[in-house]
Amino acid sequence: MRYFILACDYDGTLAHNGIVSEETIAALERLRASGRMLIMVTGRELDELMEIFPRLDLFERVVAENGALLYRPVNREEKLLGERPSEEFLSALKERGVGPISVGRVIVATWQPHETRVLETIRDFGLELQVIFNKGAVMVLPPGVNKATGLSAALSELGISRHNTVGIGDAENDHAFLAFSECGVTVANALPVLKENADLVTKGDHGAGVVELIDRMIGSDLSDLEARLERHHIAIGTRADGREFLLSPYGTNLLLAGSSQGGKTTMTTGVIERLIDCSYQLCVIDPEGDYSSLEGAVALGSSSRAPSISEVLELLAKPEQSVVVNLLGVALEHRPSFFIELFPRLQELRARTGHPHWIIVDEAHHLLPSSWEPSPLTLPSKAKGMMFVTLQPDHMANPVISTVDTVIAIGERPAQTIRAFCQASGEPPPPIDDVKIGMGEALVWSRHAKEGPIWIRSHPPRSERRRHHRKYAEGELAPELSFYFRGPAGKLKLRAQNLAFFMQLADGVDDETWLYHLQRGEYSQWFNEVIKDEGLSEEAMRIEQAGLSAEESRHRIRAAIERRYTAPA
Repeated sequence: MRYFILACDYDGTLAHNGIVSEETIAALERLRASGRMLIMVTGRELDELMEIFPRLDLFERVVAENGALLYRPVNREEKLLGERPSEEFLSALKERGVGPISVGRVIVATWQPHETRVLETIRDFGLELQVIFNKGAVMVLPPGVNKATGLSAALSELGISRHNTVGIGDAENDHAFLAFSECGVTVANALPVLKENADLVTKGDHGAGVVELIDRMIGSDLSDLEARLERHHIAIGTRADGREFLLSPYGTNLLLAGSSQGGKTTMTTGVIERLIDCSYQLCVIDPEGDYSSLEGAVALGSSSRAPSISEVLELLAKPEQSVVVNLLGVALEHRPSFFIELFPRLQELRARTGHPHWIIVDEAHHLLPSSWEPSPLTLPSKAKGMMFVTLQPDHMANPVISTVDTVIAIGERPAQTIRAFCQASGEPPPPIDDVKIGMGEALVWSRHAKEGPIWIRSHPPRSERRRHHRKYAEGELAPELSFYFRGPAGKLKLRAQNLAFFMQLADGVDDETWLYHLQRGEYSQWFNEVIKDEGLSEEAMRIEQAGLSAEESRHRIRAAIERRYTAPA
């Protein structure tokens, strides 16, 4: 389910002339029975709302006073979301002939044509207040307080994201919260300017329009509106003709595949950054520590500590918080079982709240290998919002491959990657030439599209990440990629499987062994060919050629490593 919340304005939307019909109330009850929740978002003061509408019990939260007051009907608790202006200000309004004046917990309201005197009084008192209009009403509120901020506070308490929310309204003061909602709807009687910006305008007016919307939510979860929600789509690259290539943030499963050193981490990071920028919640499964410093996310786990499933779920309960699950502290052979245990718990959270919106699985061929045969409960066929990053699609479990909608192929042989996916999934391959593409380029193919693969140049991330940065610092390189201190006679075989071990062994080997490898240029060669860090390699080469003592050269190479990588404690 995509939409868990319906946020409704009261006057002119739910209510006609202040009254909500029995048909509308019955529809609200149907929506609740479907597992969804209701939030009322109104400019009315709470006391008068209680007098005219006795069914506030249908709503999980009521945002009253145009965003300034949050009310919990279940226990009748109130929470102020701003401060009321001073008594001196209220007295001044009355002295200047403004009236009638209604004063709520926070809001001060009157009617046109008193807006000029209200604004003059605010100016004369030097106050930081805002004036909001609503069909002749003139509302004075603290700065930054509106229906959107009030709805945000309500959603935060409920643990639901705005991306799982539908809003419906009719008037000027509804602009903010309709734009804030993933899907903004207006009833037929709404102001023309509000209709122009709506994702949907109902055929019915007032409560009949709400009933119409509720029936569509229950019937199809508004899946037919996806084409109208392009304002939420994420630009991940540019086509050859200059148009943006857009990714739908909902209902899509991606496979990003290609050869080693082809730019998978860079492109994945770009997609992640854009999703986080738009407030979608992500859970990144990170076997090699590539995303531990990802801006906008909390990283759990390290090379010395495995993350726990409970702490992952605790953070993800907050819909605004994305999480990176660093598996460096989990033994290689145990990482697939960790993910298999975590994934159903993530799906349970999604079933209750709609988030995390995306689950991104790096090194998917290790976590979900072709030998894996999951049960339907472990990997539901309808699971969406997945992104798998891998070297080779045919090395992944077939039930996983079958869920993929779109393939992003990078590296030297993108056509071969798409063919490998098609062979693994049983899909007829599209007509495709064996073209070569450069770094930062990709071929994107949707198995459901009529057109063939599309060439794009990907949008780079804000912060380029060195591939497997944390892996090189603290992870475990394969034996054939590790550095070995052997010494001049070849009697030693001290393996440095990462930079941390390299520094530890460098401090411990005898001077003769250290200088043997130094003078042969083997440190700079390893940094260049395996660590793929040209800057570190060049600095090491200068140190190797400087004729320094063992002690001084050790010190300088250690310092060069620590400047570029986070040294372990």
